[in-house]
Amino acid sequence: MAADKHQINQEDYVPSATIHPTTPTQRRRSSYHNLQNHRFSLYLCGILAATVLLAGLIILILAFTVFKIKDPQLTMNSLHIDRPLVPGLVPSLTSPFSLNATLTADISIKNPNAASFRFRNSTTNFYYGGEIVGVAYAPEGRVRARRTLRMNVTVDVLADRVVMETNATGVVLGKGRVKITSFTDVSGRVDLLGVYKRDLDILLNCSFTIGFWEGGFVNKVCQGNVL
Repeated sequence: MAADKHQINQEDYVPSATIHPTTPTQRRRSSYHNLQNHRFSLYLCGILAATVLLAGLIILILAFTVFKIKDPQLTMNSLHIDRPLVPGLVPSLTSPFSLNATLTADISIKNPNAASFRFRNSTTNFYYGGEIVGVAYAPEGRVRARRTLRMNVTVDVLADRVVMETNATGVVLGKGRVKITSFTDVSGRVDLLGVYKRDLDILLNCSFTIGFWEGGFVNKVCQGNVL
């Protein structure tokens, strides 16, 4: 039985691992590999940091150049009298008369942005002597990137008592002119890739001197503003 126990102990015996001392050459190799790994990690971190900085710089440049949302420009190109009617005109130097006229306004919207400008229904009010004498309506639409959209809006100008700049005799002689003003309001939005958004309200005030027998305005002064 003692022999069996001795045999079992010999079978269960596992020799210990042999420990070899590290030579100076191996230590130098290990140190060299560690240094290489450290340098490679620093190299990767440097590349990553440079990439992030470059991407940020590119985004910053684009934000101040291409992606910067600029103000669209609203312009009143022309105003044409399609149907001038002066009923009830009497050649008096003091009597006012009724005016009915159909005007067509040529309006353009210039979009200098890299994204489309979508605008809602717009109105153009015409005034004479501080009173509204006509309203023109334009439907909603879209101005493509870096394009100009032109629209023709028609309005019937009705004023019961319009006093001519000169007098009634001047109208008969072909010199009749009248001063009117207009106010156009166009609201819309520029949406650039869903990141840069800006709601815009474009306003345009114009003052015209219309010559009825010239068929349009003699002169105009317009001033625009963007809110």
